[in-house]
Amino acid sequence: MTFTVKHLFDVLAAATLVFGMGMSAAQADDDEMPKSKVNNPKWLAECGACHLAFPSRFLPAESWREVMSGLDKHFGSDASLDDESVREITAFLVDNARRKKTSLTASGKWPLRITETRWFRREHAEAASRVKNNPRVKSMANCAICHTQADIGDYSERNIQIPK
Repeated sequence: MTFTVKHLFDVLAAATLVFGMGMSAAQADDDEMPKSKVNNPKWLAECGACHLAFPSRFLPAESWREVMSGLDKHFGSDASLDDESVREITAFLVDNARRKKTSLTASGKWPLRITETRWFRREHAEAASRVKNNPRVKSMANCAICHTQADIGDYSERNIQIPK
């Protein structure tokens, strides 16, 4: 068999395709939770007034419904809103919630805290031991302390800086 220029181009094209697919898979692994393009001004204003407005994709719809139905006891604070705001924000969160299977907590309930999800614990296992007693971190829910682009919904590993 003779090796022609056409064969060379075929081999190069195949190599480019395979390498390109490999890069996409690596990027997908790195960015399991890609930058959010989903936004809602009321969610951003109301939730973001007290803490980082956590992206809806971090919890399943069932969890968001539960969180939004208990705003008068929102993790130790009264975060009550008017009925129209609750309906709008709940609809936004539910419509854009995590679609992948989410496990129930040990108590058999949907997780109300992102830090309770199996995904979060797996992704942060190494970081948890590194920041456990860091006074700058305070809580694993303080995403923006390490995820430098969290305010724009980007949690990729490229933008992580763990404080010393």
